[in-house]
Amino acid sequence: MSEDIKTTAEAAEAAALPRRREVHSNPDVAEVEVPEKVAKEPVQSKSAAEWAYERLILYIQNFEKQLDESHEVAMGFVGGEAGVLRIEGMGYFDPDIVTFYGTDSSGIKTQLVQHVSQLNVMLRALPKPSDDREAPTRIGFRLAEGLKK
Repeated sequence: MSEDIKTTAEAAEAAALPRRREVHSNPDVAEVEVPEKVAKEPVQSKSAAEWAYERLILYIQNFEKQLDESHEVAMGFVGGEAGVLRIEGMGYFDPDIVTFYGTDSSGIKTQLVQHVSQLNVMLRALPKPSDDREAPTRIGFRLAEGLKK
């Protein structure tokens, strides 16, 4: 049992702040830091869609940090035969919808609209398309820039 004494305000603040913990077998895999703006805004003030959106961005960004230059992040659809979506964009619609934009394995433009209660996302590494781009697209880092504003 802790000997720390907390004020009611400190206890309420600690309960409202997001907590995150991960352990990996590879010690070189570091957690993505939660942007200050995201960490300071109480969870209770966010819609389910906004809160899911912010956390998914952090997971995508962390996943991309582990990829080599020949791979990009994609999302596998869990529980269906819809296949894989190369993530090109993401958004949310309050209070409870998250949406993903991209292309499927055939190159067909695709959008997934998902209720947060049904959210099951599997991030996958796909070889980057054989086009003229030298560097792979890193959508997670572009999305994370929006979390800092």
